[in-house]
Amino acid sequence: MSAAGDTLTRFDAVSLDEMVAEAALLARVDRKYVVPQSALHDLLSQVDDRTRVLEIGGARRFAYESVYFDTPDLLSFHMAAQPRRRRFKLRTRTYVDTEAAYLEIKTRGARGTTVKERSEYDIAQRAVLTPDAQEEVAAAFAAIGVDTHRVEELGATLVTRYARATLLAPDHSSRATIDTDLRWDRPDGTGFSLPDLAIVETKSPSSASVLDRLLWRSGHRPVSVSKYATGLAALSPDLPRNRWGRLLRGPFSPSSIPSHTEELPCAAA
Repeated sequence: MSAAGDTLTRFDAVSLDEMVAEAALLARVDRKYVVPQSALHDLLSQVDDRTRVLEIGGARRFAYESVYFDTPDLLSFHMAAQPRRRRFKLRTRTYVDTEAAYLEIKTRGARGTTVKERSEYDIAQRAVLTPDAQEEVAAAFAAIGVDTHRVEELGATLVTRYARATLLAPDHSSRATIDTDLRWDRPDGTGFSLPDLAIVETKSPSSASVLDRLLWRSGHRPVSVSKYATGLAALSPDLPRNRWGRLLRGPFSPSSIPSHTEELPCAAA
């Protein structure tokens, strides 16, 4: 168990239904931090004892797997790297513990409005886009002015895996997720993991949350990090790096990340 898992035992539990209900009540600003796992224990020990942690079936950390889809020329990646006013992110997300999978399409149009669509997905097909999924993606592309024929080019580009814990503030004004056991894999089986790091994401009103302020006092500042785009750039030095340059020169640099090559579990699904 990670340092975060050890520290989570002191918090009371919150159910998924209650967490979802509270999350729906508030428009939030997201801030992301890349934090050494060694710092999590001290950080979480300073969090209010009345904070609650998501618990399902007695578990407080849950395994996630996301398969990202892109075109051969990495249209989604380059739209994020620019960044362009029109862009999209496409993935299947699998909740490994409950064996539930979803197709998630996130788009941003010319007026800056972000739309996120989510539908249940066949877990056995999570590494491919089914004909029905292609229809959904084509409709999303049409809405943001992307050539719908490009749907036919989409294929699995990157798989991310991690374990997530979710915290709810005592006054329900903010939430935070803590992702550990971070791992990235390409379809050819090459990839890397960052076992000594965590990605912490806070979700709060425009004002900073208590956890944000604790992070700041400990010397951690918000960073621009995308599991898909930053991970892909770390694996491909020829890709644009400016937006994630700070991380790619630090914890995501080739000299810092342990690489591996093996068959992807989802590739055979």
